[in-house]
Amino acid sequence: MRKTKLRLGLFVAPFHALNENTSLCYERDLQLAQFADELGIAELWYGEHHSGGFENSPSPELMIAAAAQRTKRMRLGTGVMSLPYHNPLMAANRIAQLDHLTRGRLIFGAGPGLLTSDAHMIGLDARESRDKLDQALGVITRLLRGEWVSETTSWYRLQDAHCQVLPCSDPLELCVASAMSPNGGVLAAKYGAGMLCLAATLFGGFDALSTNWKIAQDAATKYGHTMDAASLRCATDMHIAETREQAYAEVREGYETYRRYIHNQTAHIPDSPGHLTIEQLVERGDAVVGTVEDAIAQIRRLETKVPDFGCLLLFERNWARTDHRNRSLEMLMRYVLPEINGDNVNRAKSYDWLREQREFFLGAMMEGTQRAFDKHATNK
Repeated sequence: MRKTKLRLGLFVAPFHALNENTSLCYERDLQLAQFADELGIAELWYGEHHSGGFENSPSPELMIAAAAQRTKRMRLGTGVMSLPYHNPLMAANRIAQLDHLTRGRLIFGAGPGLLTSDAHMIGLDARESRDKLDQALGVITRLLRGEWVSETTSWYRLQDAHCQVLPCSDPLELCVASAMSPNGGVLAAKYGAGMLCLAATLFGGFDALSTNWKIAQDAATKYGHTMDAASLRCATDMHIAETREQAYAEVREGYETYRRYIHNQTAHIPDSPGHLTIEQLVERGDAVVGTVEDAIAQIRRLETKVPDFGCLLLFERNWARTDHRNRSLEMLMRYVLPEINGDNVNRAKSYDWLREQREFFLGAMMEGTQRAFDKHATNK
């Protein structure tokens, strides 16, 4: 049994084919938030990207502000805000305001920025992004605590900078993106944040998962606190149906469109996922396309790395039609999470107990019925 129950979340980069209407893309992503909220999915993250054509949402803050109006319970995360692209004071102000607009449901997800083409367009050397992420987190966390900051670095200058509006959450949850390098775990430990493991099942990323978690734990000890596994999010690709054949049929066309996008960026890399069929991706363990049992097996596999990780984040890659995707999510909530969390253990015990005592209980019922007939006959 897990010490903490696993949550299910969605990570919406987003991914949309080049021939789709952009307005309808955004609308579908917002409809997904509403459906997921009604289903009981715990959290949803919107990404930030500025180039490449496929991941066509440059502002997670705008998407979250809109999604907050359509949802009631779900937490909403910036997945992630690429901090080297933003002045720290402006970023802190937007985060504080967004926390109010979501009524305290915001998760502040931060990262260095994934697409180096984004950094190129603003004259940023992507090799410096991780250092700038550290700098930005240092000043933003201070600003969100209400401190006044004056400092000058190579990429920003702050004079008496402060947030006139502070977050309504106390504390505001912070989460740092982590892929295969140890940098994300070290920064998460430094700033008392959770980890957003975006390569948890990818080739190489899965092997590094437990190592990076150990690095984060050791760093946290150095900073005088501990890492909570419940704040660790593991992201993966997962689509399930009643049979494997059905699941593959539902995602094959959408996966090929997505694969061409990855191939467009990484065709020169021999082991790039852009070269792989969907079957090969599943065979490597990068993704699940299958059944309830396959999904459970993948989660158990992740638990061998970090036994009580807190949230399984599913990438929404636009592989499946909306009705098929929604059915997959429903099956995950109905059948997979209850099995992982042991939600029905007592129900099963009660079921077995009733079976074991059925002769006694049925006999008592029949005896009571006979007494009723006998009493009725006596009173005639």
